[in-house]
Amino acid sequence: MGVIANNPRHLGGAIDGEGAEKGGRFLQLCDAFDVPILSLCDTPGFMVGPESERAAGVRRGSRLFVTAATVTVPLITVVLRKGYGLGAQAMAGGDLSASSMVCAWPTGEFGPMGLEGAVRLGFRKELEAESDLVARDALFRKLVDNMYQKGKAETVAEVVEIDAVIDPADTRSWLVKSLIACGAAPARTGKKRPFVDVW
Repeated sequence: MGVIANNPRHLGGAIDGEGAEKGGRFLQLCDAFDVPILSLCDTPGFMVGPESERAAGVRRGSRLFVTAATVTVPLITVVLRKGYGLGAQAMAGGDLSASSMVCAWPTGEFGPMGLEGAVRLGFRKELEAESDLVARDALFRKLVDNMYQKGKAETVAEVVEIDAVIDPADTRSWLVKSLIACGAAPARTGKKRPFVDVW
């Protein structure tokens, strides 16, 4: 299998433009040679901010989405910890339903973005309406805790957004079962892709 993974030691696991291009090319390479792909997801999402914008982060980041949409090999996603925002969707092949199989370890967390930031943006009016700073902080903590509960791997699996929550020790056997369930690649003649992007 080809393996793509987020590195929490680099940008906290966020996907920057350079990483997205590298990942997109690797997906093409695996697909060109009929190599199934394992995606180990642990990301707070795509890198944002002025520096990312200067580096064309959105344009370059889209490489993961458009490439993943064209691969025909099995793409199996395991969410180890963080599965936030569009970055998690990109790591899963475009969205959580795009992967051939997607599971999470019990430590998996899901959300539209980092949960503290999502509360600050999504509940700005409610937070600003609370004039008492202690009460505002308590409200913030309550809203964040609620989002953590809703985003836990077990909760997400209950509404069938992912296929399973597995014991990390069972990851290898789960991958083998997933590959068997996906079946063998169809026989073909000739090239699958006209080219793989240059490095």
